[in-house]
Amino acid sequence: MRASAIAVSVLTALIVSLAMPSPMAAQQWTPEQQEVWQTVETYTELASQGDLEGFMSYFHEDFLGWVSGQVAPTNKADRWPILEHNMAIREVVQNTLKPAGISIHGDFAIVHYYQMTTSRNAEGEVRTRQSHWTDIFMKQGNRWVLIGDSGGVVSEN
Repeated sequence: MRASAIAVSVLTALIVSLAMPSPMAAQQWTPEQQEVWQTVETYTELASQGDLEGFMSYFHEDFLGWVSGQVAPTNKADRWPILEHNMAIREVVQNTLKPAGISIHGDFAIVHYYQMTTSRNAEGEVRTRQSHWTDIFMKQGNRWVLIGDSGGVVSEN
C-alpha cells in the first residue's frame, strides 16, 4: 500500500513536471551559467538528503530571503531552525528542478526556477509540492553563495 502511494505520487509529479513551463535550454548556457545552475542542483540535493549543515554552507552570512506566505524576510540564522524542523518532519522522495532563467552580472547571478518536491511525512502521507524560486548569488572566492531568495509553494496535493 505504501509503495503504491509513493508510485502514484511520483507518477503524478512526473506528469505535472511535464506540464511546467519549458526551461531555458542548457545547451545555450555559458560555462558560468552552468556553474551557477550546478550550485542550485548541489544544494538542493543536500537539502533533499537532510544535510542541513551542507545546505546552509551555501548561504552567505548576510543572506536575506523572503518565503511566500511569511510575514517578513528571514536571515541565515532565522532560516536554520525553520529548515531543521521541516527536514525532521518530512523525508524527500523525489525532487525535480527546472530552470526558467539565469542571468549573471559580474559577481552576482539571478536564477529563476521551478521545483517539484514529493515528500513523505511521519504519518506516511505522501505529498507533492510545486514551488518557484528566485535565488540571488554572489561569487565568493571560487564559489557561488546564496545572498538572497524569494519564492515558495504555489500548489500542493
